[in-house]
Amino acid sequence: MDFSLILFLLVLATGLIWGVDRWLWAPARRRAAQEMTQAGDKKEAIAKARKEPILVEYARAFFPVILIVFLLRSFLVEPFRIPSGSMLPSLFIGDFILVNKFAYGARLPVLNYKIIDVGTPKRGDVVVFRFPGDTSINYIKRVVGVPGDHVVYKDKKVYINGKFMEQTGGSPYVYPRSDNGVNSMLRYTELLDGVKHDILVSDRPDYAQTEFVVPEGQYFVMGDNRDHSNDSRYWGFVPDDNLVGKAFLIWFSWNMNGQDVWFWKRIIWSRIGNTIH
Repeated sequence: MDFSLILFLLVLATGLIWGVDRWLWAPARRRAAQEMTQAGDKKEAIAKARKEPILVEYARAFFPVILIVFLLRSFLVEPFRIPSGSMLPSLFIGDFILVNKFAYGARLPVLNYKIIDVGTPKRGDVVVFRFPGDTSINYIKRVVGVPGDHVVYKDKKVYINGKFMEQTGGSPYVYPRSDNGVNSMLRYTELLDGVKHDILVSDRPDYAQTEFVVPEGQYFVMGDNRDHSNDSRYWGFVPDDNLVGKAFLIWFSWNMNGQDVWFWKRIIWSRIGNTIH
């Protein structure tokens, strides 16, 4: 189930319990306690009649906290964890990131309907979006093509509207695989419409479609780990309605390969606080 929906239901439930108690149950308890006082009942019985039920106590305590989290997460900032290596070397498996939910407009939570339009993704933005093939899954990729762009990906190089996106470097880069092997790649710095970022490529042939025209209201996205990324080359474009927000900060990073060491030694301190570009 969508976590936003869970938060919404919790806000609704705790708010409803708190509201019903405030307007109905609490006045009834006060009246009952007053009648017992006038009847000369024992103080213990009167206190018990006046006492707030445990369910109401928890609802009253948690409602404002859940509401604040719900509003912040829905309209301003949402945390995500990087589950795969498709954005290496920019984002590691185990990076915990923050996403600006307001960067591309405010949307109604759960319904994802845009109510305030403040901007659109630009080439080079790292975006989180709901995967078009299954909107319950969130993906993170880099925007390469915006509406109207003619994008060509050929021989590990990107061309946008006939212009080559410059690449420099080509140094060796090695990272571990889940089967305890390693992937050997080449690391280049790509200048994507003025946005400088690193990418990884290998000598693996390109099997996907190589030429695309981005439709209105949609975006062409790719992973920085070009030969190990399931992206627009394979399943198509990202509709504007699927956008979640723009990734902007790594707030925590966890070494997923250090299973045999103490947890504090698995924290990658040098990545904490790094901006995403």
